[in-house]
Amino acid sequence: MFKRFFAIFLICFVGVIFPANVFAQQRIEVAQNSSPTLWDLLFGPPKEQVVPQKIKKPTVRRVAPNVVSAPPEKVEIAKAPDASRLMVIGDSLAVDLAKSLTRFYVDDPNLVIISKGVGSSGFVRDDFYDWGEALKNEIELDSFDILVVFMGINDRQPLMVEQTSAQPLSEAWRGAYTQRLSEFLSQLASANKPVIWLGMPPMAPPKFSASLAQISALQKLASFSAGADFIDIYERFTDENGKYISQGPDINGQQVLMRKSDGIHFSRAGSDKLAFYINQSLKGFYRSGTISLAIIDPLEGTDAGALQRLPFQGLGQLRLLQVAGAALTINKEAQRASELLLDLEITPAPSNINFSNAPLGRVDAFVELKE
Repeated sequence: MFKRFFAIFLICFVGVIFPANVFAQQRIEVAQNSSPTLWDLLFGPPKEQVVPQKIKKPTVRRVAPNVVSAPPEKVEIAKAPDASRLMVIGDSLAVDLAKSLTRFYVDDPNLVIISKGVGSSGFVRDDFYDWGEALKNEIELDSFDILVVFMGINDRQPLMVEQTSAQPLSEAWRGAYTQRLSEFLSQLASANKPVIWLGMPPMAPPKFSASLAQISALQKLASFSAGADFIDIYERFTDENGKYISQGPDINGQQVLMRKSDGIHFSRAGSDKLAFYINQSLKGFYRSGTISLAIIDPLEGTDAGALQRLPFQGLGQLRLLQVAGAALTINKEAQRASELLLDLEITPAPSNINFSNAPLGRVDAFVELKE
């Protein structure tokens, strides 16, 4: 009796368990409103399997930076036999500048660049290299038509004055240094050779930069006195506080490295920028493939060309009048009030000019108003 009862119980138990194990997966998919099984009553309804959904990441569009494309390389053109000759002299700064000018005018058949830079040279150590004597030889050979000078980084050295060593930037040193600059420039004036003088840039070492700024000021005054064109580049390579910076916009407007790692010399991009400034100054001398000191009168050939005019009519006329040389600006910025000359003797207008008879339309043609 007991065995029969146990067999019936075993059959019922297996009948319940076995279908539940076999069809457990199917019961997961049964709707929630289906009737519960014995397995559900004993152990609870099966838990639904949650399949994690893949989250689609948003597509991020990468916008290409707005890069100014560099202009194509200039094609080298053979120079004409009678091409004008631009000579670059100075220290190691002038060596790099001559390379940039060669690249700048590579497609101009009427202008050839002559590099005469000498590293470690300057106006102080004439025992190492005498630039005054070297210039005299070049003038006698008639080896150039216009001269570009870029020199000064080696001039912060003692200078012999009457058998005495004068310390850099002392009063005696300044006098002797200015005298050497004047003698150098006077040779060019006597030979009717135009000169473009490039001032000193800022340097990374602060004390060295301050000394070169004073040396550049002496070069500027000497250039003015001799009628040379002086290009002041100091502020073009400083930040808004007037301090040295190694980067800046190149001739295409892109921020690039302007100076070499030594904080003194220029990179290729920096030298190319200097060549651009030289070109702006050269336009005053270099016209139609020839170098000339003559000043073009913008009124020549017009009705106003024969009119008597006041003397000061721009930088070009300053060179005509042989007043202090032309200080060339690199942009159109207004001149600072601290740099204006206040002690100029202005030549009065001739007394025989009758402004009342000025031609109608001219600025000084005053019209009498009648009641």
